[in-house]
Amino acid sequence: MSETQYASLFGTRLRQARQMAGFSLRELSDRIGGAVSHNALAKYERGEMMPDGTLLIALSEALDKKPEFFFRKMQEPIQAVEYRNAHQLGEKEARTIRFKAQDHFERYLEIESLLGLKNAFANPLGKAVFSTSAGMEDAAQHVRKQWKIGQDPILNFTQTLESHGIKLFEVEAPDAFEGFSGWINAHPVIVLNFQKNTLRKRHTLSHELGHLLLKGHLGPSLQEDVVVRRFGAAFILPEKAFKDAFGGHRESLALEELIELKAVWGISISSIIMRAKELGLISQALYRRFWDDHGDAWAKARREPGDDRYAGREESKRFFSLVHRAIAQQEITRSKAAALLDINLDELREQINILS
Repeated sequence: MSETQYASLFGTRLRQARQMAGFSLRELSDRIGGAVSHNALAKYERGEMMPDGTLLIALSEALDKKPEFFFRKMQEPIQAVEYRNAHQLGEKEARTIRFKAQDHFERYLEIESLLGLKNAFANPLGKAVFSTSAGMEDAAQHVRKQWKIGQDPILNFTQTLESHGIKLFEVEAPDAFEGFSGWINAHPVIVLNFQKNTLRKRHTLSHELGHLLLKGHLGPSLQEDVVVRRFGAAFILPEKAFKDAFGGHRESLALEELIELKAVWGISISSIIMRAKELGLISQALYRRFWDDHGDAWAKARREPGDDRYAGREESKRFFSLVHRAIAQQEITRSKAAALLDINLDELREQINILS
């Protein structure tokens, strides 16, 4: 790599690290004690200059990144990003989240490469094209069949997706952020807000899964943003199994049975009611009465009865496990593992417990 290419790579990485940290150029200049001005930092980001060792260390400490981060090979940026509730998220916040996700997935792809894993993704929908909203029922069933999930509740959504080639990342983000999906080097990815509860994460995962799988599989009359909601509902609550669990068509409902359905299927009562209405299991009048009596107030409070009854957990563990596998198999050094996990060596030592 030429000096010009190194300068360009460093500049791109510097901008990425700065925006991940949420700093302006002036703020970063202040963080390094004014060692260089914000105008000089802009030149570094444009690849016009290279830092000396002293400045590189100062920038690394200010941005909480190891020096090698600034020279790590670039991957293609995340493409075809689909945000949930994008209008509620500021431009600066969205950019910070996206850069953090880019950094994580680059490290994710690197550990797969180091372990020789060929984790190519195959869309289970194949060449199917769906022309009606009702077709989302068939689409969801087809995915469940291809992935051999059956009709039972999905106990661990994150593990299901990761085992089928979808990479996940949980990021600390403002409450307005729910999640987004996209692609990096032909790999599907989903980003979740680490701070959301398990039920919210499952809802977001089902929605973003729809975006990933349905793009290019919808007829011209369908709007992707509309049908992904139905796909997600049909995937989490498959029609036949849900009808049986719900008890068929109902004229009235008890709150306790809705809480129990929530605990079994891992989805909110509001989503259960919407699914029941969608499948014709309750009348419009009963649906409206639910929202008047409960739903609107629960939505405003952002809480429902039984939020603590669902015992499942949704945590993305595959990346972490791959790094520790590589340590155990002596495929990488501990220093490299710490860099991949974006932690220091002391933190890594606390994690390691290798049996041999």
